[in-house]
Amino acid sequence: MRFDVYGRYVIEVVREGDRWAAWRLDGTRRRPVPDLAIPPDLPARDLATYLDDMLHEQSPPGGAIRAID
Repeated sequence: MRFDVYGRYVIEVVREGDRWAAWRLDGTRRRPVPDLAIPPDLPARDLATYLDDMLHEQSPPGGAIRAID
């Protein structure tokens, strides 16, 4: 699943075995997001809310994280 993070960049979250892995997408580059630990039992439907909780410091007024896939 891909998420637009406050219009600043895109994060892709994928299931890898029994854990979630987060990747920051920049053009043709895909880099891991090492500081973002997503609980392995978090349901996919709750990912946007969780990302907003973890990344809200980057949000402009009224900003939102939205799924783009």
